Amino acid sequence: MLAAPYSGHLSFMKLLDGYATFIGVTRLVVLWAAVAMAAVCVLDWAIRTRRISPFSGISRFFRSNVDPLFAPVERTLVRAGGRPTNAPFWALLAIAVGGMLLIYILELVGGLISQLANGFSSPSAMLRVMISWVFGLLRLALLVRVLSTWLPISPYSRWIRWSYVLTEWMLRPLRSVIPMIGPIDITPLIAFFALGLIQSAIGA
Repeated sequence: MLAAPYSGHLSFMKLLDGYATFIGVTRLVVLWAAVAMAAVCVLDWAIRTRRISPFSGISRFFRSNVDPLFAPVERTLVRAGGRPTNAPFWALLAIAVGGMLLIYILELVGGLISQLANGFSSPSAMLRVMISWVFGLLRLALLVRVLSTWLPISPYSRWIRWSYVLTEWMLRPLRSVIPMIGPIDITPLIAFFALGLIQSAIGA
């Protein structure tokens, strides 16, 4: 009688192990992509700032093959009043942040699947899973909200607005007591860590 559930549990555990392996491979790919991009960005910056002769072979290669890839970043920087020579480093930042966000989402999905499987064991376990999902969604909304402020995206965009709707209720009272550090609003960071502390305190 127990053979079928036990077999299903083993299959599910194998699926989770395979997913964990996939995340590990993705993490390595993102890391090496960031390293390769860092090398490309440093070379491109050196060429743009004439630290490498603009008449060298590598400079001609970069101008014809690499610089066109940075063109969208350059246009965004120029519209924001930045210097186009900094485009490679902004591209590197975008890749690094995008890679971290991808890994975070993959780990979040894996955790949700594992929690859902464990939640079916009892109603109280399912309640803890649902509470944990709520906290995870709020932290994701905070992360999306912060990242959107680095990009030329309107907070009223349908891709971003949901993060403001889910987080404004907790950031508004924090902003009334926590001053900004220059132009930087640190309330999302404080709220992010506060959510983690509250979740740990209630054991969810």
